[in-house]
Amino acid sequence: MADQGELDAHYTRMDKIFRLSLGDKGAYSCARFDGDFSMTTEEGQLKKHDFIFDNCNIKEGSKVLDIGCGWGAFIDYLNKKGVETTGVVLAKGQADACVKNGLNVKHMDSKDITPETFGKFDVVTAMGSPEHLCSVEEYEAGKQEEIYKKYFKQVASLLPVGGRFYCQSMVFGPNMVDFKDIPFDKTDLSKKEFTNAEYMDIICRVFPGSWLPYGKEGLIDPAISEHFRLVSVDSGRFDYIETIHRWTAQFKQFSFRKYLLFLSLVPDYLFDPTFREWMRRFKIQANLHVFDRHVFDHYRIVFEKIKD
Repeated sequence: MADQGELDAHYTRMDKIFRLSLGDKGAYSCARFDGDFSMTTEEGQLKKHDFIFDNCNIKEGSKVLDIGCGWGAFIDYLNKKGVETTGVVLAKGQADACVKNGLNVKHMDSKDITPETFGKFDVVTAMGSPEHLCSVEEYEAGKQEEIYKKYFKQVASLLPVGGRFYCQSMVFGPNMVDFKDIPFDKTDLSKKEFTNAEYMDIICRVFPGSWLPYGKEGLIDPAISEHFRLVSVDSGRFDYIETIHRWTAQFKQFSFRKYLLFLSLVPDYLFDPTFREWMRRFKIQANLHVFDRHVFDHYRIVFEKIKD
C-alpha cells in the first residue's frame, strides 16, 4: 500500500496550494457530470455527493465512515444534512486541514480500522483510496486478489447486513500495457512524446506504492465473492478527463497568496532533484494522458452487504 511518505510527497507538500486552488474543503476526486460539461465543477461534485447520499440510503442521523476523506468535502456535505460522520486519511496535511476546519477526521492508516475502532457504520465510502491498496511489489508477488478480498472483508465488518459501500476508483483499462514492458524509473522526463508504457512509468513514480485493479472486475469480483452484492456500476472515465482539465486550470489560476507559495518553492526546485522531478511529472500530466488513451478507466460502484 502507498505509505505515509509517498502520500505526503504528493498531498502534504503542496497542501496549501491545493486548497487555495480547489477550496479549503475542496473535493479532490472525480466529479460526476454524467456527460453534461455545461455544469460547473462545484455542481459536478455536488451531483456526485447527492448520488452517493441517495444510492447508499443515507438519511439524517445515519452513521457514515469516509475512508481517504481528503480535505473533507463529502464529510462537510453530510454534516450539513445531519449525518454522523467520521473520516480517516493518511496524508498528514489533509488530516490537519480537516481538523482545523472542525471536521471529525483521524490521521491514520485505514487498514487499521476494525469494528472496535469507531464502532459500526450504516454506510462506508471510499473515493480514490482503493487505488492505493496494492503495491507494485505485491502485484509482482501475486498478492493483489488477496489484498482486495481482505479489504472488502474489512469494509464488510464495519457494516450491518443491508449496509452500503460506495467505492470510486481508477482501474486499468483495455489499453493497459504488459507489466514487463514498463521501463520502471528509466523514462526521460525531458521528452515531449511518450508511449503508454512510459506514461505508466511516470504514473508509478507519482505513487510507487500503488498498482491498480484490472478493470471493474478487479473491484467487483473480490467484493461479491463473499460479502456483498452489486447494486450499481458505471464508468466515470470521461468525467475524470474533464475533472483533470478543470483542476489544471484551477491550479494555474492566479491568486496573490498562491503565487507567493509557488515562489517559496523555488529553492526546493533549484536544490532538490526529487521535487524538480515532481514538478516535471505535473507538467507532463501523465494522469490525463492515460485516461485519454484508455490505459486507465474509472468506476463508481455501489455495493450492499448481504451477510456477515
